[in-house]
Amino acid sequence: MNKLIAGLLAASVLAFSPAFATDDAAAAIAMVEKGAGYMKKSGKDALIKAVNAKSPEFVSERLYLTVRALDGTQLAHPVNPKLVGKNLVVLPDADGKLFRKEIIDQAQAKGSGWVDYRYNNPTSGEVEKKSTYFLKSGDVILEAGIYKGK
Repeated sequence: MNKLIAGLLAASVLAFSPAFATDDAAAAIAMVEKGAGYMKKSGKDALIKAVNAKSPEFVSERLYLTVRALDGTQLAHPVNPKLVGKNLVVLPDADGKLFRKEIIDQAQAKGSGWVDYRYNNPTSGEVEKKSTYFLKSGDVILEAGIYKGK
């Protein structure tokens, strides 16, 4: 019993430690890779449909997958469906950074990576630091972002 309590206490401490951000990064990468695997198996249209339908496979409490065309058009967004069909590449973050364009440019040049920017966190209602992991897969870019606080 004492080992169980100690384990639970250790887990709760870890959940609020700086290492938690690393866990979030690993989760973002895993989410994008899961999406790429699903797309490879079932096709791009099936992935877009699943993401837009808020499939629990691609939406969790703190993380979700989005799909963007190489021209910047949002093809799937489970949290904000109003973005689907829109191209917001010219819309900057809170500091004027064209982060969507940077994601597209880096995806085409490198295939995958991270882009940092500042964006409104719908949970806190405040502008926070955010990092998005992206992966170019065929003619789309799969993305999952994590908030890092102020």
